[in-house]
Amino acid sequence: MRDVRIIDRGRGPEIEGTRITVFHVWEFYRAGDDRDDIALTFGLSSRQVQAAIDYIHANRQQVEDQYARIEERIRQGNPEKLEQQLRQNRERLQERLRRKDHQPA
Repeated sequence: MRDVRIIDRGRGPEIEGTRITVFHVWEFYRAGDDRDDIALTFGLSSRQVQAAIDYIHANRQQVEDQYARIEERIRQGNPEKLEQQLRQNRERLQERLRRKDHQPA
């Protein structure tokens, strides 16, 4: 049986072969959920979740610091320029959908 690895593809440490980061596991783990419940939540094996928990324990301060930066970035929200672009994209999409709804069948 192959060992479960924690890798970093640029989004932070994640369980290899998934898109689940150790931060996903960390949120549930620090809330008191056990390994098997976390595995069920994310559709992972208990071994995969245990690898993330082991990584968290071995790198606790780094994980907590990175997670705090993630929370701060979320609290700050998007820059106004990005919000403006998102609004424009939504408006264009809504206009396309309106035109599509009014086309003859």
